[in-house]
Amino acid sequence: MAKQSVEQIKAESRGLRGTIGDELANSDRFFSGAADKLLKFHGIYQQEDRDARKLDRTADHHSMMIRTRLPGGQLTTAQYIAHDDIADKYANGTLRITTRQTFQFHGVLKGELRETIREINHAFVTTLGACGDIVRNVVACPAPTADPQRRAVQDFALTLTEAFFPKTNAYHQIWVDDEEIVDDHEIDDPLYKKTYLPRKFKIAIAYAGDNCVDVYTNDVGLVALFDDDQQLIGFNLLAGGGMGMTHNNDATYARLADEIAFLTPDQVVEAVTAVVTIHRDFGDRENRKHARLKYILADRGVQWFRDELERRVGFALTPVKPQPAFAVHDHLGWNEQGDGRWYLGLHVENGRIADRGAYRLRSGLRAVIERFGLSVRLTPQQNLLLTEIQAEDRAAVDALLDEYGIRRVEAISNARRNALACVALPTCGLAITEAERVFPRVIDQLETTLDELGIPDADITARMTGCPNGCARPYVAEIAFVGRSLDKYTIFLGGSPVGTRLARPFLDLVPLDQLIAALYPVLAAYRDGRDAGEAFGDFVMRTGLEELRALIADEWRTLGAYGD
Repeated sequence: MAKQSVEQIKAESRGLRGTIGDELANSDRFFSGAADKLLKFHGIYQQEDRDARKLDRTADHHSMMIRTRLPGGQLTTAQYIAHDDIADKYANGTLRITTRQTFQFHGVLKGELRETIREINHAFVTTLGACGDIVRNVVACPAPTADPQRRAVQDFALTLTEAFFPKTNAYHQIWVDDEEIVDDHEIDDPLYKKTYLPRKFKIAIAYAGDNCVDVYTNDVGLVALFDDDQQLIGFNLLAGGGMGMTHNNDATYARLADEIAFLTPDQVVEAVTAVVTIHRDFGDRENRKHARLKYILADRGVQWFRDELERRVGFALTPVKPQPAFAVHDHLGWNEQGDGRWYLGLHVENGRIADRGAYRLRSGLRAVIERFGLSVRLTPQQNLLLTEIQAEDRAAVDALLDEYGIRRVEAISNARRNALACVALPTCGLAITEAERVFPRVIDQLETTLDELGIPDADITARMTGCPNGCARPYVAEIAFVGRSLDKYTIFLGGSPVGTRLARPFLDLVPLDQLIAALYPVLAAYRDGRDAGEAFGDFVMRTGLEELRALIADEWRTLGAYGD
């Protein structure tokens, strides 16, 4: 039988059902190719442990990654505990925070998949739409606050999630009810239609002046604006951002979103819905590498996009309003909520919540969340905020975290605090090489180098991915290491520390153990030539990549340098 295209699979899926229900009943450890494509809409990726496969190619090493959908990264006490229980019961004993404020479980076996999803839903959490050609988890600045206007902004994450939730009964019938009943009237989703979107669609909501969500890297970005009395007046709408690209394919590229229009709060849902339908109707359904919204804006132009958006919403678009310059606040450490209570932001290296030796992060988090009844918010930097802490409990919270060896932000360098990495090997099927497992070692080397140069507190943002798809948003980092081949990376330099400028390729095919050594002369030049208060990325762009390449030793340049 000829291999079906993704578009065919979606069109014939009967509302995202396909053969998933039937295949759950067989004894195979894996799903067929068509079912695998539809699983993503249900928040599930089929994966294979590539380390185990190397050791034994005769065995089947398939397992599932499950991603929950948490608008704005918010969880109640009970929901966090449920995630923690499931990690032990069905997964590999860890929780993974993503850069889109969600949790991932790794290592779930197919035979336990239905029970896992069922228990997630019993905690009033879903996985539907966490992956797939659909509007994904809506990201928002997670900082809790008593300010009703700021709470209203965060509520938009839930409002938009509800607006773009797929209208299919398949999910609950397959995973919760265990009984498939196809209603012909619900197969064609009223928004997504039969074939859903050409590719994934990402939305982020930022506060004016705080770009902790990397708002320009999303298909749609909303920047909340306030008047002099701090009342919400509306949002600047951004569109057409995206990180994914493919090596040696100039038709694919990272792109920052364009500023489109100003929207009043009552216009947001209608306008963003219209943007989603533009992607649905004009996105490339022949070439999935060219199927993101960013290529529609790049190919057709921003003015065409504004005209088409205005035609669909039926009201005149207002030009974007001035907005304050961005900074990035990761919300770590102790912070007041504004209602007499506090929240504590904790650093989670590369988002992996696990117990490792004396550093018992997972056990400690559970203990403190259970004892004090705390709510949790996940951040776009893969960190975690413990919220609703009573002022009189602060000392006890600190003492309990100390018992489990959990570091506070004051004990972490800026380089480590700013670092992000994707999962990569051994489970991601797209990974070319390592990221999460090796990045702590790379940051160790960066810390040592900065210390040797006498600038240990340099506030540099570095990110690593195991492939060019950009899950850790590398292309807006000041330093990015993007997987190129086994244990080799392309180094990008010059992104903005506030996420408003793309990095540019600097050196290619640099071995893992030589990444920081190759950058030593550049870091030394930054120490000696920076202006007062100048960020590393700004220094790189002011100096120029060619001039900085001239500082690199011949042994590094022969690895292959990109042109400007």
